[in-house]
Amino acid sequence: MNERTLYDGILAGNRRAVARGLTWIDEGAARGKDLAQHLFAHAGKARVIGITGAPGVGKSTLVNTLTISLRRLGHTVGILAVDPSSPFSGGAILGDRIRMQESVDDQKVYMRSLASRGHVGGLSRAAFGAITLLDAAGFDTILVETVGAGQAEVEIMRYAQSVLVVLAPGLGDDIQAIKAGILEIGNVFVVNKSDREGADLTVRSLRGLLSLTPESGEWSPPIVKTEADHDVGIDQVIDAIERHQMYLRQHHRLNDLRYRQAEHVLTQSLDDIRNEVETDFRQQVLWKEAVEKILSGEDASRYARNLFGLWLNATAREE
Repeated sequence: MNERTLYDGILAGNRRAVARGLTWIDEGAARGKDLAQHLFAHAGKARVIGITGAPGVGKSTLVNTLTISLRRLGHTVGILAVDPSSPFSGGAILGDRIRMQESVDDQKVYMRSLASRGHVGGLSRAAFGAITLLDAAGFDTILVETVGAGQAEVEIMRYAQSVLVVLAPGLGDDIQAIKAGILEIGNVFVVNKSDREGADLTVRSLRGLLSLTPESGEWSPPIVKTEADHDVGIDQVIDAIERHQMYLRQHHRLNDLRYRQAEHVLTQSLDDIRNEVETDFRQQVLWKEAVEKILSGEDASRYARNLFGLWLNATAREE
């Protein structure tokens, strides 16, 4: 499958093309980066929902029941399960795939796992590329689930429009949320496993913590109690998401997010060019000469501009 066929297949919603494209993006090589950038113009239509929280709070079960409910409402759903801690794609979250099998078997649902391969920055870029691809492929709702609640997850959640922070009674999640900075990015808070003892205390503690955070405009994050195993509270979660999406539209926040994403794509392209320039010249005599001149006290920026100019000229000749 060549790049043009793959590109057209993704835009047509072909599942085989979607799978191949996600593999390219997950690899982190140039072809995957180029594919994601080319698809960006066709994205921006889907609502992207981030779901994060500490291990053990029932995020995967919540994603499964949310997906089933969204499908009943006629939505098509893409799911990204992101694991910054696992060096192997699909390894640590194989159990999540099994638990979510009911929704994954639906042809209007597509699930993919992403793992760090030891490089969190690359994972963040792969997640953004995968969101872009699923959006361009026509999924109207994309659920992005992260395994933990650390800094890497906070970074990935910034690609979402609405972020659900999931907690559970008795796990000390309120303390972990503060440490990870999750409170600041949460738009809807879900206290799952609310049939357990201590659920009301968790809600009160969370409400108290939220009262200490700076005001973020007119949106006040709701707290929803759920029992995802029994499909309890899921309709209320969907309603909270809908209300937050409406708030974003009314206050033009979706346009702001799209603008920041375009800036992000531009920054990534500039980073790629810088890396390409360095890779091209590092093995050449010019690189060694520039390093020696800098060691003797000459201006490094002069040589950096010179190398970049030579690279631009060489690229123009190739084209």
